[in-house]
Amino acid sequence: MNKYMFLKRIICGLAVLSVFLPAAQAQQQQQYFDVPFVPTPYVVIEEMLRLAKVTPQDYVMDLGSGDGRVLITAAKRYGARGMGVDLDEDLVAQSLASAAEAGVAERVTFQQQDLFKTDFSRATVITMYLLPGVMMRLQPRLLELKPGTRLVSHDFSLGDWKPDVTTQIRKNTFLWIVPAKVAGPWLIKAALPGEQQDIEVELRQRYQEVDGHGKFGGRHAQVWESRLSGDQLSFVMVDDRDRDNEAALYFEGRINGDVIEGRVRRGTGNARTVHAWRAVRPPVK
Repeated sequence: MNKYMFLKRIICGLAVLSVFLPAAQAQQQQQYFDVPFVPTPYVVIEEMLRLAKVTPQDYVMDLGSGDGRVLITAAKRYGARGMGVDLDEDLVAQSLASAAEAGVAERVTFQQQDLFKTDFSRATVITMYLLPGVMMRLQPRLLELKPGTRLVSHDFSLGDWKPDVTTQIRKNTFLWIVPAKVAGPWLIKAALPGEQQDIEVELRQRYQEVDGHGKFGGRHAQVWESRLSGDQLSFVMVDDRDRDNEAALYFEGRINGDVIEGRVRRGTGNARTVHAWRAVRPPVK
């Protein structure tokens, strides 16, 4: 091959590369964005914010915030503050401009950053319209948020973590309330009629679903009708110390780390009495 033909082949090769390189860069950029931008209809946004019960005291974080419409609506209609996160620089710039135009620029901001590197700890409400794979990657981090944090999603769920509420207005909308961690043994002291009672309870937990059993007066006792919503726990046991005067015990309490405190109602109607109760985790042996 002479020098002329060799140079010609190099030039042709560079020309072909110049055609395919922009396409490859575009494909790489598309893969970099985990979720393509598809705007959420405003009627769905309204349902998401309604389910989350957004208030002016809330700090809303919108993951994959797109053109900013969810967060701007939360600020305009509910007075909330918050932050949107998106990888697309142009959409972030558009969101900032739209927030200024809507008069809510002092209450909301938008950041160009990876949501997997974003600190969610300030959020009281998180809104999402993300693909299933991204939702599943986020699930462990969302479960570690402060109990009571509300998570609301358009169209896609969090796998086997069942929503607390599901509605359908044009599209599916899901609400989860981050549950406190209550699995394991607890020692309850309840100021019931007659004398203070020490009750042992062992709780099992799968997300917000809880059941269990325990010991009351040295006898096996079942835990009934357990409910967990954020840091609020309720369940029922039976006080059978006097078989001729049995009564249901309706426990309601707030979880704060390794302590639960609240009120227990014994009986119903005009036979009902109300008493204080407190539970702690037993020391590890």
